[in-house]
Amino acid sequence: QVQLVESGGGLVQPGGSLRLSCVASGSISRINVMGWYRQTLGKQRELVATITSGTVNYADFVKGRFTISRDDAENTLYLQMNSLEPEDTALYYCNLRQNVLGEKEYWGQGTQVTVSS
Repeated sequence: QVQLVESGGGLVQPGGSLRLSCVASGSISRINVMGWYRQTLGKQRELVATITSGTVNYADFVKGRFTISRDDAENTLYLQMNSLEPEDTALYYCNLRQNVLGEKEYWGQGTQVTVSS
């Protein structure tokens, strides 16, 4: 089993910045894909960014404003979000996918990001 705990969400004004963190614990494979997704009420969860060894992938709406990174020594995933817009308001989820006795996927509980003046 893998547990994911997000932190770093909050209320920020438009144009501001936040840094989200996700600490992973449990049976973590050295080879995995981690990512951030977000969801607002009435909408499907959508990809924000993913990262694996040497490869990052961003949603188009990130537009160079967000940076995903990971510290494998600390089993921690980050999302630096700059130039935040009200449209970025959502519940942000951490995700981990790995193939250990089959493909498995794990989610955190989410951290709320609210962009408002």
